[in-house]
Amino acid sequence: MDNLTCSRRGFMKWLGVAAAGCTLSGCAEAMQAAGTASGRRRPNVILIFTDDQGTIDVNCFGAKDLYTPNLDALARRGTRFTQFYVAAPVCSPSRAALLTGRYPQRAQLAGNTSSQKNKPGMPTEQITIAEMMKSAGYATGHVGKWHLGYTPETMPNGQGFGYSFGHMGGCIDNYSHYFYWNGPNRHDLWRNGKEVWRDGEFFGDLMTEECTKFIEKNKDKPFFLYWAINMPHYPLQGQEKYRKMYADYDEPRRSYAAFVSTADEKIGQIVDKIDELGLREDTIIIFLSDHGHSEEIRNNYGGSGGNAGPHRGHKFTLWEGGVRVPAIVSWPGHIPEKAVRGQIAASIDWMPTIAHYCGVDAGSHIIDGADLAGVIASADATSPHEVLHWQTSSHWAVRKGKWKLVNNGPASTFKGREIPKVKTFLANLAEDLSETKNYAGANPDIVKELTALHGEWAKQVEEQ
Repeated sequence: MDNLTCSRRGFMKWLGVAAAGCTLSGCAEAMQAAGTASGRRRPNVILIFTDDQGTIDVNCFGAKDLYTPNLDALARRGTRFTQFYVAAPVCSPSRAALLTGRYPQRAQLAGNTSSQKNKPGMPTEQITIAEMMKSAGYATGHVGKWHLGYTPETMPNGQGFGYSFGHMGGCIDNYSHYFYWNGPNRHDLWRNGKEVWRDGEFFGDLMTEECTKFIEKNKDKPFFLYWAINMPHYPLQGQEKYRKMYADYDEPRRSYAAFVSTADEKIGQIVDKIDELGLREDTIIIFLSDHGHSEEIRNNYGGSGGNAGPHRGHKFTLWEGGVRVPAIVSWPGHIPEKAVRGQIAASIDWMPTIAHYCGVDAGSHIIDGADLAGVIASADATSPHEVLHWQTSSHWAVRKGKWKLVNNGPASTFKGREIPKVKTFLANLAEDLSETKNYAGANPDIVKELTALHGEWAKQVEEQ
């Protein structure tokens, strides 16, 4: 099968045959590596993807002013990453990368897709984690935000999800489920491609209800649940008890913090359900944010509602605060607990890592991500990434080892200091996490090398 031109139908037929024959040595070895005893069910997977959550906005990642007991507990029962990246600093391309294991440019969705109906999204030729898992016999479900397409073929049921509930656009009001941010106003709540109405009901509660139903229905067979939580993306509509908890905070941190804690509570409810059903050791739970925090005017009048800690930047930028995110994986009894990993890892890695842990063949098409099982198992393992790339419509970046080159880096504010836009910015992340000292002038050879690497990469993904 041609790596670059394989059709969805051809690939799925091939993958189904491969999955059916998965009792031979290759899959048996993968199952053993995943710690799955012979005869036991393959692990479930719950992939949790929050929205606009800042780099350190979980207590165990460094926040000092937030209440996130459930995510902290998840980290205690698993492994958390301190150098984890997403493939884009904005919603749609980050989601495309997560679900395909590919850079957004190779996944053919390098920018946000429209929040309007009948507009194209991620091409259906792209192969998602859901399609991979469904072909291996998994029940597949999507709950929450989608933002990868609004046509029947680009909505979740057309991309491998047997069940779907949520909104298709970039955001909604959490009670009316309308999109208001540019006209015309439109209702955006769907179950399996059909519009549904739940007037006045809090979307956070609806998501936990739908996740619970999906898990209970599929508790006796392996399932893959993609839970794309729309929090703490604006509108910042945290629950009342958390609004009271943070009442003394200044805006927009006050409303942002309430929404983070609301999301944390919902995550805890689903983990509790997994425990109640006796599925905890049979379930891999992965948590990460889609990119850094927002400073948009719509985010309660802008400002630093979220927190990137020692990192410069935010959503829409390729500075560390835009693309470095909190990430946790938990699978008690199978992977290390209370563990921290400092190796470089990325959201594109979850597809091949899930394939490894579940004994599923990821296929022969190009995947940019790498299996993280070795890194998760050992703090001494080498990162699978020597080089990482990012590109938006206005600027690009490349990281190799301690060096990170940003081209056309946008202006930003860091700890009250205004830093202007710069054409060529070379950071040494081993010495300056804040990306406020430009090493380009003293290291022209490094700049030349990284520029050439990115040029070669850009040409490769564009030619495909």
